[in-house]
Amino acid sequence: MKLIATLLCSLLFLSACASPRPPQTLYVKLGGLGMIENIADAFINQIGESDQLYSFFENSSVDRFKEKFVEHICMISNGPCEYTGDSMQDVHANMGINEAIFNHTVEALIDAMSTVGVSHRLQNELLKRLAPMRKDIIYVAR
Repeated sequence: MKLIATLLCSLLFLSACASPRPPQTLYVKLGGLGMIENIADAFINQIGESDQLYSFFENSSVDRFKEKFVEHICMISNGPCEYTGDSMQDVHANMGINEAIFNHTVEALIDAMSTVGVSHRLQNELLKRLAPMRKDIIYVAR
């Protein structure tokens, strides 16, 4: 009995001394770079299938768009990436993006995330971080 009590006290002491795990970043919760690349591929497919969205991208380099999209999502989700692209205002200036197009783009991103298996909770977490950029995307003129 004394041995069991000693073992229990030792276990309690060790568990109390163990440092708590730091909270996981959204980047880790999403599945890291591989999953963000999957989201990007699915998003590009959604754009390509949309008559409303494709015209905004038809003269863009798909490879560059994917690279910068991945960097941006990686950075905003607290991953190890640094976004090296242009500002959201510069990218979207004079494109004539209105609320309907913006909302359609968000829906395409949601569909892309659903397609690759991102949970609704994580989708909402990512969208919450992207939402403040709305003002830099719609009705931007230079």
